[in-house]
Amino acid sequence: MITPPPGQPQFTPEALRDLIGPNLISSISDSAYQRLAEYVALLYRWNSRMNLTAVRDPQSLATFHLAESIRSAQILPPQGIRTVLDFGSGAGLPGIPVAITRPDLQITLLEAQSKKAMFLREACRTLGLQNTAVLRGRAESMDPTLTFDAVMLRAVEHMQQALHHARARLNDPGWLILLISAADLPKWKAELQDVRWMVPVLVAGSSQRMIVGGQTGRG
Repeated sequence: MITPPPGQPQFTPEALRDLIGPNLISSISDSAYQRLAEYVALLYRWNSRMNLTAVRDPQSLATFHLAESIRSAQILPPQGIRTVLDFGSGAGLPGIPVAITRPDLQITLLEAQSKKAMFLREACRTLGLQNTAVLRGRAESMDPTLTFDAVMLRAVEHMQQALHHARARLNDPGWLILLISAADLPKWKAELQDVRWMVPVLVAGSSQRMIVGGQTGRG
């Protein structure tokens, strides 16, 4: 069992189930909650030494960030998706919860900062996530032949450029999943005219955080 640093609460799998479960489309396994609890403890242990995330409240991390990450995976079709890129993974959100709860998917965690990429590699090793790979670098520097069935993107700096770089990484057809604020949703949906957008999902307990998916190409 991974223990968090002193002063940080230790979430049991049962506690995470109570926080996350009501906000999901469908239930996840007991073993997934166990891994999620270990991920939270590992994240806050590393966060005490380096700035991986600005989310200091573990309950907010669970209620909003873990829940929205898992829901973003649950809105992907159960068939036809094999490879997923977490664009600008940072502390592993949404990619690590997606890898935990969708072991059928191959997840690539793309992160430009070396310290964060180091954490991602350690988290994947510690959690035994064999369906993950970590790439350190920027999307515009990736091999142009490397594309994915789905790309997930949380609100990042230079979002306009990021959207187009993310779009360039999609197979045809492909799925783009955005985790953004409601205020920004119309602007960024309009940025990619060839995406057929689904009805956005409001993250439970929030008036602003939204998940929206869209399909490109054939389909």
